[in-house]
Amino acid sequence: MGKRKRVLVTGATGGIGRAVVSALLREGHLVLAAGRNSRILEEIHAEGAGVIRADLTTGEGLDRVASAAGAPDVFISASGVGTFLHAHELPDELIDRMMDVNAASPMKLLRRILPGMMERGSGQIIFIASAAGKIPTKKASAYAASKAALLGYADALRLEMAPYGISVTSINPGPVDTPFLDIASPVSGYRESMAGYLTPPEKVAETAIGVIGRPVREVDLPWYMAAASRLHAVAPGLTERLGRSFFEKKE
Repeated sequence: MGKRKRVLVTGATGGIGRAVVSALLREGHLVLAAGRNSRILEEIHAEGAGVIRADLTTGEGLDRVASAAGAPDVFISASGVGTFLHAHELPDELIDRMMDVNAASPMKLLRRILPGMMERGSGQIIFIASAAGKIPTKKASAYAASKAALLGYADALRLEMAPYGISVTSINPGPVDTPFLDIASPVSGYRESMAGYLTPPEKVAETAIGVIGRPVREVDLPWYMAAASRLHAVAPGLTERLGRSFFEKKE
């Protein structure tokens, strides 16, 4: 293992975030885990991480996490929520929730912790984003928009932070085998229809930790998502036609 890092993980009580925290601790890093589920935070604390219960959609929660984290060596943003419905079926509050948790909250937290990292002249930011931010599918309009916003932010932030020795990496998984799937899709059958395409959360965690200390721009998971992303960039009409039936089992 390389140098021990001080790592802030948000969304630590979700499926991917939980896997990230456990993997970081196994590697010997110092972890501050932020999340909202008290029971899982207790489990994480028992494993050896510092924990803080906070809602990062509130100013108070953002301030508390920023104060506790200071200027971490690495910030891993793993927060994420989603609801898969047609655009005309999504109520305002669910749209607001996805935009707040998936995009606005990481931006607001970074506004608070970036100055310390910039003053030190080093650091790394790792976003657990989504392939949906690059290749949207049916019933994922607002979710895809929130992840696309995060990816756009990451690209601009990478340019801004380069002079300060701070790297920015985006991890873009396809569907991940976590409880997120059951919560995001109120119609049964989603997990079954995605059975052959699900990535284990441990694989996402392994990928995120594998880029620590390396100036990696982005990683698409699994391998065929990288291929699909490249295809979408040059032939979006084709990928859109192929993707029209992606959610047919839930229509």
